[in-house]
Amino acid sequence: MARQGERAQQEGSMAGEGGRAKFMDDLAGVAGGAFSVLAGLRNEAEAMAKSQAEAVVRRLDLVKREELDAAMEVARRAREQAEALEARVAALEHRLAELEAGAESSPES
Repeated sequence: MARQGERAQQEGSMAGEGGRAKFMDDLAGVAGGAFSVLAGLRNEAEAMAKSQAEAVVRRLDLVKREELDAAMEVARRAREQAEALEARVAALEHRLAELEAGAESSPES
């Protein structure tokens, strides 16, 4: 009889261990599912935030960095050309002044 009691206890503890293992497997499955859901929510939140940011940029009529850089380059070239033209005009004015001074100092016929 004692042996039958021991055997029943062993079988009961094995069933308890099996139940515990199943519970842990179920818990791991639920946790994995929860992490998948959270990852999906994170991706969806990022997509919504990006969409909202793009909408704000369009509404504010902001330019892209490449467009700004191109406009800055055009402005730089225009500034260089204006400075070169200013120097050329100054040289021509100086030469004109010399010619006028030479014409005034020469005797008229």
